[in-house]
Amino acid sequence: VLRDTLEKRGALGQIKARIRAEVFNALDDQSEPRPPLSHENLLINELIREYLEYNKYKYAASVLTAESGQPAVPLDRQFLAKELNVVEDANAKSVPLLYGIISHFLRGGKEEGTQNILPKVSLLNYPKQNLGKLLAERNQK
Repeated sequence: VLRDTLEKRGALGQIKARIRAEVFNALDDQSEPRPPLSHENLLINELIREYLEYNKYKYAASVLTAESGQPAVPLDRQFLAKELNVVEDANAKSVPLLYGIISHFLRGGKEEGTQNILPKVSLLNYPKQNLGKLLAERNQK
């Protein structure tokens, strides 16, 4: 009964994730230096971290930060957008940059007549039947 209650509240998943993160931290060999973080990897990791934190995957984000050697303090979103040559409208700023980037390329990169402006509609509004079709095609492959 206790397990069912914890599952219904979502607490059991959080506890498992927290245990995984703590186990990783305990096993992480601090004596072995990490390879230097390239500029591209820094940006990619930051896009992923922003996505994880937005979706409240805080333990996954903490493991990413620890494992990758990413700075503990996230990079400024405006800095990321500038580095990626992305121009955002007000609506796009409400979701992670990664959503806009994916949505932009799902639409063929042609929206607004230029390739560096992210679409006004986020991936959250992308038709679900199209996403289902994409997933089904991927599973067939």
